[in-house]
Amino acid sequence: MTVYPLPASSPAAQGVDARGIGMFLDAIEAAPDIEPHGLIVLRHGHVVASGWWAPYSPDRLHLLYSLSKSFTSTAAGFAVAEGLVRLDDPVVSYFPEFEADITDPRSRAMLVRHVASMASGHVAETFERAVGLDPDEIVRGFLLLPPDREPGTVFAYNQPATYSLATIVQKVTGQTLTEYLRPRLFDPLGIGEVVWLQHPAGRDLGFSGLHATTDAVARLGQLYLQGGVWEGKQVLPAAWVAEATRSHVSNVGESSPDWQRGYGFQFWMSRHGYRGDGAYGQFCVVLPEHDAVVAMTAATVEMQALLDAMWEHLVPALGAAPLEGRDGEDAALAQRLTRLELPPAPGKPAPPADPGTWSGAEFAPDGGACADQPTLTRVVVAPGDDEGWRLSLVEDGGPLELSLSATGAPDWCLDAGPDAPVPTALSGGWTDPDTLTVEVVFLETPHRLVVTCSLVSRTFTAQWRTSPLHGGPLRRLGAVRTPGR
Repeated sequence: MTVYPLPASSPAAQGVDARGIGMFLDAIEAAPDIEPHGLIVLRHGHVVASGWWAPYSPDRLHLLYSLSKSFTSTAAGFAVAEGLVRLDDPVVSYFPEFEADITDPRSRAMLVRHVASMASGHVAETFERAVGLDPDEIVRGFLLLPPDREPGTVFAYNQPATYSLATIVQKVTGQTLTEYLRPRLFDPLGIGEVVWLQHPAGRDLGFSGLHATTDAVARLGQLYLQGGVWEGKQVLPAAWVAEATRSHVSNVGESSPDWQRGYGFQFWMSRHGYRGDGAYGQFCVVLPEHDAVVAMTAATVEMQALLDAMWEHLVPALGAAPLEGRDGEDAALAQRLTRLELPPAPGKPAPPADPGTWSGAEFAPDGGACADQPTLTRVVVAPGDDEGWRLSLVEDGGPLELSLSATGAPDWCLDAGPDAPVPTALSGGWTDPDTLTVEVVFLETPHRLVVTCSLVSRTFTAQWRTSPLHGGPLRRLGAVRTPGR
């Protein structure tokens, strides 16, 4: 399908002070624990600021982690509107094949609305226990775990609750979430390719695993901001938008200010507006009181700090009327947004001493095992094409071959073509004659792996800046496309 760009405007024309956006950029770029990847700010339905920090780019899919839940909620909204799912049906009623096994009264009393609002009655995450009870059918394992309280009375952020909701939708529609949402959400909103991690094969994960662009996140937020209307057409029922974005269960016991304002149907209530969010800083922030949406992809464990920066700098920049005489500030911001870049790691593109000592050098895990990347068993360094070098990260499933830059200055070297097993970007190089340090960014995720090889000891270390949550080999660390999808 053809993807049409969202309407664009200068910030001032939509009442936005460009200086506030600039201060937000200053704050997140100065924060040592925040790595921004992509940003879109919408005001009155117009893009007033958008930018991506190289090597990330606007057309690149990005793993959204639990922001996937808000897309699952949207699929449930369509299914409810079509009479395929009823919020006050027991969850177990959609799984008659499990009914004889589910004997606990609270499990049997759990309704669809309870799993939609993280109010299953459990007081803690149940994912590992549910998988332990039934690794092949997580819904059955989840329903075999008796809730600690009456369903609907207590909040617990709980992956199997969303997984159950997603499975119900896929079961009653006979389609994956991706297939079901394509004609109802993705195509009407102009959202291009998306890829959803599956478990088991043929079933989209639901609670996580969706890969989409920052633009797709912004469009979802704008749809909700407009009460389900898109280009004058009621795409998603307004009643679902209202229900999904109000608090259904209290979560005052959560530790951070923006995680204790209540929870809707797979949306968090915030100090300002509401949001979908995912691990490591994937945000769809909807601000109805300001007619604005902020979509962001990032890599950080300091998610509250990222929201704090939005509240401190972006929200005050959203004025009530167009601003006059701001052409200079708008132009300066626009120029800055075209030059965003993550700093490449330092290092020389070739060994500063005899290159022959590195040619074909092999390195074993430091200490015999690599705690941060247990499947990585060996690293091989060898000359590559165009006077560059190749880095092979070897796992049991085979090597991941990566190219180092052949330029003389620190830079990002992209290995993201159609033949690349997983899109990556590399920076770094030789920091001294005996040490090679390379930072590998997995471009369809929030993850960066730092690999350091020591020629003296013939060992390597590998450490994640943010650890992948889905596991699996490096070659699968991206939007895994399967035939027919």
